[in-house]
Amino acid sequence: MAVEEELLRRSWPLVAGPASANLLVVVGDPDPARADWAENLWNGVPEPKSRVVVREAEQATAALDDGHLALLGPDGQVSVSPREERRMNTVLPPESTGSRRREGHAADGPARADRDGAPHHDHAEHKTESRHGGHPGDGRDEAQGTHGGGHGHDMHAMSVVAGLPMADRADDRDGLRLDRLHVPLGPALLDWPTGLVLRLALQGDVVQQAEVDQISVRAPSRHPFWNDPWLRVIAGERVERGLAARRLCAAHLDSVGRFLAVSGWDDAAKRARSVRRRVLAGASAEELGVLLRPWARQLRRSRTLRWLTRGLGELSSERAAAAGVTGPALVALGDAYCRLLVWLDEIERAATACGDTRVLDATELSGPRGRLDGPVPPSQALLDVLPGLLEGAEFAGARIIVASLDPDLDELVPVVDSRVAHE
Repeated sequence: MAVEEELLRRSWPLVAGPASANLLVVVGDPDPARADWAENLWNGVPEPKSRVVVREAEQATAALDDGHLALLGPDGQVSVSPREERRMNTVLPPESTGSRRREGHAADGPARADRDGAPHHDHAEHKTESRHGGHPGDGRDEAQGTHGGGHGHDMHAMSVVAGLPMADRADDRDGLRLDRLHVPLGPALLDWPTGLVLRLALQGDVVQQAEVDQISVRAPSRHPFWNDPWLRVIAGERVERGLAARRLCAAHLDSVGRFLAVSGWDDAAKRARSVRRRVLAGASAEELGVLLRPWARQLRRSRTLRWLTRGLGELSSERAAAAGVTGPALVALGDAYCRLLVWLDEIERAATACGDTRVLDATELSGPRGRLDGPVPPSQALLDVLPGLLEGAEFAGARIIVASLDPDLDELVPVVDSRVAHE
């Protein structure tokens, strides 16, 4: 989140895919042995381009400064490599090449830097050892060119022609034998769970099969950010209920922001993120109530939002119990819209408790996504039910289903020293 805040402060835009980026920001510490997804993203970024890695929140400002400087030549203008210069000269008249270079354009694409030199970003997040034109999830955003920098191997073998995967054949739900296309999504997509990779088999616009994967990262030395208060209690520390309530409120606002963004509700998503920043900045319960009530009331009353998300990803009690699902997804026991309503209820309830100075009890160990003292991390249970919720759904609704669960893959990575305490 430190990188997001710094980008916001600088008014540097995030883009949907590498084709429109010139600065790739990798957040966290990926495993070099399995970093092919990062190389795929990097190869998809046209020149001029730069890449930086932010391993700690405190490094965000300096890393973005370094990335910006790397894009600029000695004269303070956007730098173009000799290879790119030669390619531009073969396409453009000599007199036009200079202006194209100054404005940061490549010969075959749109501007990738503003006139003041502010870069556009493809922001790939993975915070531990191991985000709109066109309707989200409809296959039209730019990330679909590389499908978010997927690992590059499919869930099943398929024919390849001229290096490109071709559709194979399989029976659809009506018994007809139709083309089936294998499509990877993630890990670098806007408003997408950090580090998640989905491998989908599509027939037409229907998901026939889904498999879950994740990027490989190195072990962190800190607790997952959103679960930190409860994990500190497990480690024997004294934590105020107000701190846990504030973290829960912010985490749900973060999830709702992604859910609204992929549903096409950009203004409401921006509002969620704005209030999230106020929550983490220490705003009072009274201020948060003023900010949240009209926003939540608008979402609950919207027939359009209900129509868009009703019936997507219905989770039965039997399936939830079998996977060990806890938290909001278990409380909702329904579709994506039901899970949104539970988030809104918990956001408002947590906001009123932000000033509670009582000590958090060791029995109160439910983080944003569920119980933290269970046999599996709550996000693992969410990932276990995800393929079944996606299969049979239309591709346009797939990202809404994912966002309605919003698993935090940081929970799945063991911490090097779980006794590390931090604020």
